[in-house]
Amino acid sequence: MTHEKDIESPVSPELHEHHHHDGECCHHDHGEAMDLLDVVGAHQRILELESQLTQLKDESLRALADAQNIRRRAERDVENAHKFALEKFVNALMPIVDSLERGLSLIANDETQKASYEGMQMTFKMFEDTLAKFNVEVVSPEGQPFNPEFHQAMSMQENKDVEPNSVIAVLQKGYTLHGRLVRPAMVIVSK
Repeated sequence: MTHEKDIESPVSPELHEHHHHDGECCHHDHGEAMDLLDVVGAHQRILELESQLTQLKDESLRALADAQNIRRRAERDVENAHKFALEKFVNALMPIVDSLERGLSLIANDETQKASYEGMQMTFKMFEDTLAKFNVEVVSPEGQPFNPEFHQAMSMQENKDVEPNSVIAVLQKGYTLHGRLVRPAMVIVSK
């Protein structure tokens, strides 16, 4: 049997050294390639994380905008609820206002009812002032152009003294609450 020590290497010691040195070079080149792959991988990971960050920022901004919109909508709903909470109550008062006005018109020229007329008129004025305090406004458009948003035409009549499509008589006053129509004015319109 032959031992390794006994066999001479066909490669000279200088070449062997060079080969060993080249081996280190190759090992070194291989290390540089691995480092380069690590850098490329890390760069790719950075790009992925930046993309995720951008997406999360966008989602966060959208969520924030949605939350602000919901808050604003809720505030507006609460404000409208406060503003228009009286709408049913105001509607319930309209027949009383109409009745007071009819009563006043019936006794306006009756001298025997003068004291009653003055008392009713004061009551009616107080009633109107109270409605005005709560932003209930009268819609009585006689002489104004017809506005279908606030007026309900009951009939049309020829009238050469006014422009066509003008309100020539108010049969029943209308009312608004904070600018929103509670009841349209019932009117007669010129042809």
